[in-house]
Amino acid sequence: QVQLLESGGGSVQTGRSLRLSCSASPYAYSRICVAWFRQAPGKEREGIAASTSDGITTYADSMKGRFTVSLHNVKKDLTLSLQMNDLKPEDTGVYYCAARPTWESSCGIPETSSYNYWGQGTQVTVSS
Repeated sequence: QVQLLESGGGSVQTGRSLRLSCSASPYAYSRICVAWFRQAPGKEREGIAASTSDGITTYADSMKGRFTVSLHNVKKDLTLSLQMNDLKPEDTGVYYCAARPTWESSCGIPETSSYNYWGQGTQVTVSS
């Protein structure tokens, strides 16, 4: 079982930055993947980046450059932050945190169907 809680969403203007946080605590598994996804209005949910609970990160190719994840994990008190820079109106959407247990060396590119624990999401709105 993994409990997830996102925070940090809001409304910003084009070109600004925003930092989201996902708390994945507590979790019962020895090792997990935690990932960020987003869903724009009228579009499918897409993966942004993922991290193992010991810090191995992977990014979707389209998300490299402006999005960076960072992990803080002390005794399974885990937070995965998503730093978003130079935001654009097309970044508008609901941003979700998700988690799953893993026995692999990395999480790979985050895919929606692979994750079984989800947060409620946080809204990000970028205006021009």
